[in-house]
Amino acid sequence: METEAMDFDPGSGPPVQDGGSGLEETSLLQATRKYMIDLYLADKRPWVVAFSGGKDSTVLLQLVYEMLIEHKHSATKPVYVVSSDTRVEPPNIADYIERTTSCIEAHARSHHFPVHVRLVSPRPDESFWGKLIGKGYPSPTRWFRWCTSSMKIRPARRIIDEIISEHGSVVLLLGTRRTESSDRGKRMDARQCSARKLNPHNEIPDALVATPIAEWENEEVWEYLARYNPPPWGGDHGIMRDLYRQASGGECPFILDLIAPSCGGTRFGCWTCTVVKVDRSMKGFITSGETWMAPLHEFRDWLKVIREDPDMRSNKRRDGTVKPGQLGPFTPQARKQILERLLQTEQDVGRQLITDQEIDYIQRVWTKDYDLAETAIRLAERFGRKVEAVEQVALPLREQEILEELLAEYEISPELVKHLLYLVHDKYPSLEIWGAKAGLERDVAEAIAKVVELDEQADLSDAI
Repeated sequence: METEAMDFDPGSGPPVQDGGSGLEETSLLQATRKYMIDLYLADKRPWVVAFSGGKDSTVLLQLVYEMLIEHKHSATKPVYVVSSDTRVEPPNIADYIERTTSCIEAHARSHHFPVHVRLVSPRPDESFWGKLIGKGYPSPTRWFRWCTSSMKIRPARRIIDEIISEHGSVVLLLGTRRTESSDRGKRMDARQCSARKLNPHNEIPDALVATPIAEWENEEVWEYLARYNPPPWGGDHGIMRDLYRQASGGECPFILDLIAPSCGGTRFGCWTCTVVKVDRSMKGFITSGETWMAPLHEFRDWLKVIREDPDMRSNKRRDGTVKPGQLGPFTPQARKQILERLLQTEQDVGRQLITDQEIDYIQRVWTKDYDLAETAIRLAERFGRKVEAVEQVALPLREQEILEELLAEYEISPELVKHLLYLVHDKYPSLEIWGAKAGLERDVAEAIAKVVELDEQADLSDAI
């Protein structure tokens, strides 16, 4: 897992800033601002700013916003602020992002800025509970991380594809920085950039990527947030700094492809995350006084334990096949037990944790598979939830969904399979070309070795 490369104790959160002059006296901020306005005025492509609520994406968004204020008369092309809500974010993080995006939207509207906020969420069939409780997917692991594609990439892609469909192409602004990790720096160095420091997105056609704060250090990020507080849309960066201190970690990045790092561990990830052994972020919140979140932490730990319980898993996969020594999806009884405990946890924390649409979807899946008694609906009613009939989501049978189903059945890494398909279909479409076969074999071996290496690194990280 990537960690914040700060010069302070990671358990104490971000450094306390006193409004020093380091950032002001350097040319970095001025150079960043000049680059951004030049890039903005260079063409008619709208901007899409990926906002996760963390420090890096906040700095990026504020720089964009300040640019619009300073150049109000010439800054007329649209800027879309896209933020992801997985529906299983830590409640305090979700509240903070919702308040921030609401302030941005209201301020932009009142001042007639061309800023449009888009909050994207997974559909019920893509959601954590729809997959886990509805279809019985075992909770995610480092190797079988089905959540990233379903809950983050696909919803974000939908809204970006809509914007591209309307405007033809976009410039996607990301708050990634070279110093976040050596791997991140290597990936950024490997990209082929244009003269305007743009590179094509590796998976989204007609999207160019810009990283305006790529050269910023952690200290410069925190100093900017301290010096330029409050942000122009209102609020207080101090709230975010407190969240960092409490969680003793970093932000969960806005993910648009499977090459990006995933969340977990000390990052502001999902409260249901079972990818790591210990959720240090949630523990940090609870230790810092957010004791009301303890039932969420207990539920998450229980979910991780039952994943490996053979009594909770079917010996048959969803296609009816039996693989000796391999566990299938959660049994119908286990899914019922998970939903019941989730609804109880919902009452314990006094906050809705699963939507009516998700419960409705779960019931439709159960009805199709094995349940004619509307068990999910009746369970919800026992806990005071009255689920109204909602419009059913059409689920087109596409190749991607078929592939995803098979990956879930056999617990194969989606990241690895996606990369292998890219190698076969895009990089090496014909093995008749001289050197193609050897190149394919080499790249396949490297891809498998990389996945194994990442898994070993995760094991080591959990052992620390």
